[in-house]
Amino acid sequence: MSKSILGLFQQPEPAADAMDGLKEAGFELGTFDVLTGTPYPEGAFGEHVPQHRLFRFPAFGAIIGFTLSVFLTAVTQLAYPLVTGGKPILSVFAMLIIMYEMTMLAGVIATVIGIVFESRLPNMQPGIYDTRITEGWIGVVITFDDESKVADAESVLNKAGALEIKHA
Repeated sequence: MSKSILGLFQQPEPAADAMDGLKEAGFELGTFDVLTGTPYPEGAFGEHVPQHRLFRFPAFGAIIGFTLSVFLTAVTQLAYPLVTGGKPILSVFAMLIIMYEMTMLAGVIATVIGIVFESRLPNMQPGIYDTRITEGWIGVVITFDDESKVADAESVLNKAGALEIKHA
């Protein structure tokens, strides 16, 4: 079972110092993060910025949609061959609209699925939180599996100037 502690700060500088102190104390990147209700630039606290893979979802969705549309239209035209005025049974121009629409539909659906997946929704295990974060305070949360590092994390947060430390 993972344990979390939250250090609360009123100013961004001590929170950034806490993040640096946690890196120096040997905590792995991704085990600590910043919680803030104020829009700071990404990386302002030196936090780990995870790489997303969202761009892959619409690309794969579009490829799948295009493939399905070509298959669906070709099989339909071959299953019901209607020769009209000597024109070919497989007409690409008649297939274009369906190919475009299915490509876009599959790309959009895959994008929505990718957003949900990359956002890690739904979160069944919400972490520690304090309502003062929405009022402008800054929280530094550390999550770890073994309790041997709790004292180290508390000392880093206290050294950086945390006004309060909460356990969960």
